[in-house]
Amino acid sequence: MLPAVRICSPSVSFLGSLCHRCSKTRGMYLPVRGMSWSPRQINSNGEDSSNPPLHGDCPRVLITGGLGQLGVGLAQLLRKQYGKENVILSDIKKPPLEVFDSGPFVYADVLDYKNLRELVVNNRITWLVHYSALLSAVGEANVNLARTINITGLHNVLDLALENCLRLFVPSTIGAFGPTSPRDPAPDLCVQRPRTIYGVSKVHAELMGEYLHHKYGLDFRCLRYPGVVSGTTKPGGGTTDYAFQIFHDALSSGHHECYLRPDTRLPMMHIDDCHRATVEFMQAPEYQLSLRTYNIAAMSFTPEELAEEIRKHLPELKVTYSPDPVRQTIADSWPVRFDDSNAQKDWGWRPAFGLPELVTDMICSVRDKRT
Repeated sequence: MLPAVRICSPSVSFLGSLCHRCSKTRGMYLPVRGMSWSPRQINSNGEDSSNPPLHGDCPRVLITGGLGQLGVGLAQLLRKQYGKENVILSDIKKPPLEVFDSGPFVYADVLDYKNLRELVVNNRITWLVHYSALLSAVGEANVNLARTINITGLHNVLDLALENCLRLFVPSTIGAFGPTSPRDPAPDLCVQRPRTIYGVSKVHAELMGEYLHHKYGLDFRCLRYPGVVSGTTKPGGGTTDYAFQIFHDALSSGHHECYLRPDTRLPMMHIDDCHRATVEFMQAPEYQLSLRTYNIAAMSFTPEELAEEIRKHLPELKVTYSPDPVRQTIADSWPVRFDDSNAQKDWGWRPAFGLPELVTDMICSVRDKRT
């Protein structure tokens, strides 16, 4: 029998507005795992400290899976707003020197519950951004590993968020939809039924987070990301990776072989819009949120349309098509557009990048990185 603790009791009132929604759970008792103690804490210099700083009402943020496509950029944006010492990036891999020098970085394995608890408690974490996951194509090649990381890891952070009254952000994805979902556009609430372990795990995350919000008051927040296009990160095994690999190929060899059909339309987004949407959503007052999981959209294009836009800058680009059966089947089961009207209405979401702006920025970013 697991011990029980009072969730979000008056003793954690220092969280202020970051935890106001948990008041409805006071007096409720939840089963939690056994407690442990460790002296390890991280200060602004990445060193041990017995008393990490809190600056007013600034959140203390922990980002898991921080060395993937999204973590470093989100940490940079949050550190500009809340201070370097208040945002801790984590992963199980050794960070590049520039990442290590840019702010606090710690080892964190989302499958190691005790390690995560130590980081949350000792560093007074109030926001947890859970980016650890295996993506769609990689997950299909490693189903057991994807199930372990994407579902067991999720349950660890859900338990920690409940125990410590955290604001928890878990991204979802275009992959949370399936072939029986409405495709043009896909609304926030509809039949999903994904056909990949990645999508199944994301639907599981959406439903678990919503359940724990309604039952215990967990401040769970989730955005369904479209394909995210970035000039500063490497492909991570997703079905939409072609949309940034094509820029690298255009500037290096002038030739890109695409693993999707030229007419495969998918929703996409520039990484800067993705980071901004995440921060704005996390900052939104809870009373504005009518949902726990929202679609966010920016544009929708095909490989052929993307190539044509790139040729306005690099007219010699040649694209050939050799559809990969696994990735093409995945893409064909996904929506071609997102309906994000609820995000626009509830918390004011608006994208800044359309396709022309994305292409111009990506060519500049990739070119700068190559020089």
